Amino acid sequence: MTSNRTTTPQPQTAGNLFANLAFNIVIPVLILSKLSTDDYLGPVWGLVAALAFPIGFGLWELKQSGKLNFFSIVGIISVLLTGGMSLLQLDPKYIAIKEAAVPGLIGLLILISGRTRFPLVKTILENMQLLNLTLLKEKLSSNGTEQQFEQTLDQATRIIAGSFFLSSVLNYLLAKWLLVSPPGTPAYNEELANMTALSYPVIAIPSTLIMMGAIWYVFSRIPKLTGQSLESFFHEQ
Repeated sequence: MTSNRTTTPQPQTAGNLFANLAFNIVIPVLILSKLSTDDYLGPVWGLVAALAFPIGFGLWELKQSGKLNFFSIVGIISVLLTGGMSLLQLDPKYIAIKEAAVPGLIGLLILISGRTRFPLVKTILENMQLLNLTLLKEKLSSNGTEQQFEQTLDQATRIIAGSFFLSSVLNYLLAKWLLVSPPGTPAYNEELANMTALSYPVIAIPSTLIMMGAIWYVFSRIPKLTGQSLESFFHEQ
């Protein structure tokens, strides 16, 4: 089951992080692995109960933010697709295809964004509200390095897109490796639980590190292109 893990790097409080892990990973895994036998909820209702937590948490996050977030919506849709395919008892290979298709599509959209006025990396920098982008633009303009900075953003965008393509491959391999039992059985739910539990250390963490590396690459280029320290562009607290 894909949780709402398809997101861009955003600042999170410790409370939000723990809630994210609890509702997207821990609770669904416990339900799928421990409560999906016929002695408890059974495989069907166990799956429904497990899906309810990440979907509910995703909707709550959207309501709290007060605005639509593309990546959050994709995460919710992904969970719904996994649940729908499982409840319809489709061949697990379709789950694997879906697991690969979602991050692959996001990676493609990120590449396309690099050809628009709003590349993803620039959007991330704006949302982080860490740098004084107006001052940065002025310094780049005075140094005649605006084009070089745009190239840096383009390279970082490609790196982030690559992280999603990596997720696509890893998602597919993980699903093909773990999902071997027929849907609608306790064994299948337990395999889905294992896939969910492994998704963070195997997929989310490496992809997040790559994305953080892309942002750091942009930061490391700023002093070289402006002749000033990175700290000089931080907003004063």
